[in-house]
Amino acid sequence: MKSIETSVGVIPTQEKEAEVEEDEYTEHRNEMYFFLKEHPEYRILAVGQWLENHRGEVIEDVDTYFLHITSGQRCEGVRDCFAGWSEQDERTEEIWETLCQRIEELDGLEQIICDEESFGV
Repeated sequence: MKSIETSVGVIPTQEKEAEVEEDEYTEHRNEMYFFLKEHPEYRILAVGQWLENHRGEVIEDVDTYFLHITSGQRCEGVRDCFAGWSEQDERTEEIWETLCQRIEELDGLEQIICDEESFGV
């Protein structure tokens, strides 16, 4: 499900009196999902968006977020993906909880979201 979108634009990088030097940039977007290795059917979608200049350097903060499990709305934290939704089965709730916990414990989460198509935990 890897989906990378790009577009080109211009950002002013330096201003001198009436003269403005501009640097081209490319917008990047990666959609990916995390899954539980022992239950790969349980997935949480995540998105990373960032800008790079023509030298391939990231020029602004990377924006990473998750998508709500039922509505697809933007969620800042992985546990927010379940707001307003509950699973009736206690075993299933434990599986979702395990997936969330493992995602929260990952080192390099931002890089994983931006680089990977899918990631098992």
